[in-house]
Amino acid sequence: MNYPFVLALSTLVGTIIGAGIFGVPYVVAKSGIIPAIFYFLLLGGAVMLLHLFFGEVALRTKEKHRLIGYCETYLGKPGKIAAVFSTLFGIVGALLAYTIVGGSFLHILFGEFSGISATWFSILFWGLLSLFILRGIQFIAKAEFLMNIALFAIVFLIFFFAAPHIRVENFSLVHLEHFFLPYGVILFALAGWAAIPEIADFFKRGHEKKSLDNLIVLASIITVALYFFFALFVVGVSGENTSPNALQGLEGSLGGGIVQLGALFGLVAIAASFLVLGNYLKNSLRYDFHLPYAPSAAIAIITPMLLFLLGFREFISVLGIVGVAMGIVEGTLIVLLYKKARAFGERTPEYSLRLPKLLPYLVLVVVMGGGLAALLFSYFR
Repeated sequence: MNYPFVLALSTLVGTIIGAGIFGVPYVVAKSGIIPAIFYFLLLGGAVMLLHLFFGEVALRTKEKHRLIGYCETYLGKPGKIAAVFSTLFGIVGALLAYTIVGGSFLHILFGEFSGISATWFSILFWGLLSLFILRGIQFIAKAEFLMNIALFAIVFLIFFFAAPHIRVENFSLVHLEHFFLPYGVILFALAGWAAIPEIADFFKRGHEKKSLDNLIVLASIITVALYFFFALFVVGVSGENTSPNALQGLEGSLGGGIVQLGALFGLVAIAASFLVLGNYLKNSLRYDFHLPYAPSAAIAIITPMLLFLLGFREFISVLGIVGVAMGIVEGTLIVLLYKKARAFGERTPEYSLRLPKLLPYLVLVVVMGGGLAALLFSYFR
């Protein structure tokens, strides 16, 4: 068995699968099965290509970078500024989404007998985890591993208990008024290009790096299939009662015990993600922007809660808007990086894509055109 390949594959799949999985069933229920299939195929293919583009950029560059560094190398200061904006916006948006859904999971677990609202549970969730970020905990990697276990556990738990309760009449074919709603949420859920340079660094030998393209394709197939079937199972049970966090709508059919167990697994997963991203943002502000520790920690901790207190509390809207913004900005940057690196790369890559010349521009049309349409017709109408 090729253990480096298997370990790298599990790392990439585990990185991609995050909070977005809990929002996918809701948008599938709202839009219908036909739009859902369309978006999984379209965005699954586009995101897979973006991952492949970014992988080739990493392999064509001698120095180790992340998105901001690659943009500075190949696109200059304007590219770096765009990457900085997108990175900060994406992380803060993700932390906000985790705060919202973390509060809803706590409410599922303790709301019935505590009398505390989901809003206050979100504030409690944020406050407790912010203390760990402030202290700089040492078990972040273990928390990340635990997150992956928890996410897969909740998915297969729901698969197992939901299967006997699926009803065909719970599926609708299409709701045109919500046709663009899934775009941002599914894009948010599928995007994992931040992990590609990490995976490229993980492979130490040339023959291992040659398998990076196959690994990306396989990881894309696994995640798209997992999301799609998770959505089918949840919507098949909940129908029009599918909740934004995927779990609460299952209670009538599966019982409170299963939903609470799912919320517990989900809470562990979301908490680990919050710690990883919060710590990453704090350290990025310290080391990349050379801010002192105190303001770095304050910005990383306070910004998501400030947005929450200002009224940004709709889980699906936050996922969708963040996903669209990341897709438009970072998707465009990755395509531009790919074109530049193929022309001015510093080394011969272990794999080089042989694609029609128009395909990168079609990916641009998908991320930019689709993203703008989603903003206009779903979030700002």
